[in-house]
Amino acid sequence: MKVLDLQCSHAHSFEGWFASEDDFRSQLERGLVECPLCGDAGIVKLLSAPRLNLGAVREEPKQQVMSTGDASLQTAWLKMVRHVLANTEDVGERFPEEARRIHYGETDERAIRGQASREETESLAEEGIAVMPLPIPASLKEPLQ
Repeated sequence: MKVLDLQCSHAHSFEGWFASEDDFRSQLERGLVECPLCGDAGIVKLLSAPRLNLGAVREEPKQQVMSTGDASLQTAWLKMVRHVLANTEDVGERFPEEARRIHYGETDERAIRGQASREETESLAEEGIAVMPLPIPASLKEPLQ
């Protein structure tokens, strides 16, 4: 099993586990490798140092380390997206109409999500209806197997 450090074109870093280097290349060429944060398929393999077992275990000196927080921010973002998916109703392409119906009191207030064009989003904002874009990675749109 090969564990590779990967990065998308938006600089999101993540790990990928593959049976071999050839397996990674094959999946990459077929567009099967994508960023778990934004769904970007523009993936590159980062350099990483392999660990070699060459015999007796030597205790390595401890080093001062610092975390940039990137991984924890990515984890927090994924947790937030999962929370939104679990606690909102997906109204799909009806989003602009449903948001207006809720705003003007024509239907019960509830948390919704869906799709809207840039023009529809701007029109909703001009009417005083608060909306925001939320990119949902493809890996969160379907159940994991």
